[in-house]
Amino acid sequence: MSAAFVLFSAFGFLLFIGAPITVALGVASMSAFIVVGQDLSTLVQIAFSSVNSFPIMALPAFVLAGALMECAGVSRRLVKVAESMVGSIDGGLAISTTLACVFFGAISGSGPATTAAVGMLMIPAMFKRGYDHGYAAAATATAGGIGIIIPPSIPMVIYGVTAQESITKMFVAGVVPGLLISLGLIILHYIRCRGKSLTVGAEQWSFANMKRSFREGFWAILAPVVILGGIYSGLFTPTEAAIVSIFYTLIIGIFVYKEMTLSGLMKSLQTTSWLTGRVLVIMFTAYAFGRLLVQYHIPALIAEALLSLTSDVHLIWALVILFLLFMGMFMETLAIIMLVTPVLLPIMTSLGVDPIHFGVVLVCCCGVGFSTPPLGENMFIASGIADISLEEISYKALPFCAVTVGTIFLMAYCPAIVLWLPKLMGY
Repeated sequence: MSAAFVLFSAFGFLLFIGAPITVALGVASMSAFIVVGQDLSTLVQIAFSSVNSFPIMALPAFVLAGALMECAGVSRRLVKVAESMVGSIDGGLAISTTLACVFFGAISGSGPATTAAVGMLMIPAMFKRGYDHGYAAAATATAGGIGIIIPPSIPMVIYGVTAQESITKMFVAGVVPGLLISLGLIILHYIRCRGKSLTVGAEQWSFANMKRSFREGFWAILAPVVILGGIYSGLFTPTEAAIVSIFYTLIIGIFVYKEMTLSGLMKSLQTTSWLTGRVLVIMFTAYAFGRLLVQYHIPALIAEALLSLTSDVHLIWALVILFLLFMGMFMETLAIIMLVTPVLLPIMTSLGVDPIHFGVVLVCCCGVGFSTPPLGENMFIASGIADISLEEISYKALPFCAVTVGTIFLMAYCPAIVLWLPKLMGY
């Protein structure tokens, strides 16, 4: 019995019976090790090597920074800045939600964290303004996916480590796609909310209002400027930037806004420990699974089978995107990245696709996965905040997901959208 057969059959069976993805990956890898007679102590070495990486330190640091900014009052001020920029135009509050997700995503690097932080403030506000409950929740959940595209991005860190590509270059390449997806959602909100009397009670746009919100939220706005400015200028690495963001938030929360409390700090540490622990376990099991894939040349076999169907890079891009969107419905983002990168990246690079281009498209597809059932984490978070069914949110999210998917196809077929800014900045 071949190791590949045991690996995939055990993995598929465990997923079928409802086992968590981490258990499925780990048990499948262990079964394959037993079949080939390899010492299981090798798994311990794999566990160590999968997390023994300087860039991985950015993962818990960015998660902690995002959690601290919520209890320090930074996220609330970013939302107010977003609202002041929009004013009382049609769909203004939904547009503000999208902008707030962009701002918070430039701090947290996490889709679920962005959805939770922005949703707690914006979903109840949209209810009061007369928005449909399902629409409000779906708008927040889908915009939350931008949190992993706008740098800094935790999935981009994982891809950079897995593909051995520059994390800074990945961050730079994610800026334009993130803004492009945001623009698409904003236009859709304006079109769908036009003439629906959802601006009652909203403040008219004025330079004075915007100036006041920018003045009150100056230190909150400065957070992503400090983090991203330091990375892009070469002042510090993404990992060092994550540590800087933690200390920056602590200083602002304690001495400037004076909203940081001991209970808030403890809650942030608890959230960080839980999320980081889960991610690192997934990384270990996915790393072991991926190592077996490479050891038995499975990526090369898949690449050969795919290229035997067609050599048209446009058709292969379409197949890859549809495959990633499908996987995003059932698997966690980091597990997808760890699994598909060693399989799909060689195929795409053999066709002349830049690894950074592929990585950004991969992360964008994973961003859609946050908003598609049955696993969509953003959906569950928004459902809990809005107190409505997952089915209703899923239905209302379809137009937003369609816009995002359309933008992904555009950037896949027009690589300049992704690679223009890195080239401009000399990467």
